[in-house]
Amino acid sequence: MKAHELYSAVDPAIVTEILDWFRANDRNVYKSAVATLAANRKLRPVFIQKKTLPEQYAWILKTLKLNACDTIGEHLLQAYLMSAQQSLLAMFCDGLGIPHDGKGSVVGDLPKKLDEERLTNTINKLVDIFDPKMLTVYLRCFNLQVPGGWPELTAKLESDERLKLA
Repeated sequence: MKAHELYSAVDPAIVTEILDWFRANDRNVYKSAVATLAANRKLRPVFIQKKTLPEQYAWILKTLKLNACDTIGEHLLQAYLMSAQQSLLAMFCDGLGIPHDGKGSVVGDLPKKLDEERLTNTINKLVDIFDPKMLTVYLRCFNLQVPGGWPELTAKLESDERLKLA
């Protein structure tokens, strides 16, 4: 699943949470995202900025669902996860034995294969701690890090009812 497909499938409340976080914690990323998305649609950013906040969010989500905005959508998700969800990322890496910097950023190469038992145990633990929809967003983004994703994680995302985006 690519980023634009993820935005099409995710609960809009998750996107609102992400955009709210950027507006509160890193306004420059929010402004940059609006400017980049507006330019991509051949609009001036002021056109979007004049909208009410709910209208801005709706327009951003609608635009992120477009294939042409896949790269900015993926970067926005990565920036959010790496900044706002560090404990989730670190716990996931710890659970799978993936070396990281303590904040969830992988150190060295990503594993070629994921241990299915560790993956299941880690997901079972994390789904009780974090919002399952946010966990699913992270798992989907993590799975984008290798071409075609990891078969073990892809299978888990397809079969586990707790890991639904909406």
